[in-house]
Amino acid sequence: MKLFNANKAPNAVGPYSHAVILKNGFIYISGQIGLDHESMQMPNEIEKQTENILKNIDAILTEAGYKKNDIVKTTIFLKNIKDFEIVNNLYGNYFQEHKPARSTVEVSNLPKNGLIEIEVIAFSD
Repeated sequence: MKLFNANKAPNAVGPYSHAVILKNGFIYISGQIGLDHESMQMPNEIEKQTENILKNIDAILTEAGYKKNDIVKTTIFLKNIKDFEIVNNLYGNYFQEHKPARSTVEVSNLPKNGLIEIEVIAFSD
């Protein structure tokens, strides 16, 4: 097991790693919130937070030697399930033809008062 932190993703906001990479080819990426990597600021809009999350996931995957088509499962946490359609459209544009398994749930609160958090499991051999 290797603990992994990417240089081009926002610093963790707690005592955790960006990801854990297992010798069998799996990578477990910690839930990402919508922080901007450069400013460490969180925009107010669900669209921008979602875009930031997807960029940060890309950065972690790339630095760890994976690509988005290696993603096998995502979990999306939404503060307001009414944002589902907006997030679903951005998510669909991000993944294009690749369709990993996914769960989406509404939660009462998220770190830094975020509107969305996404965690990822990917595999590459």
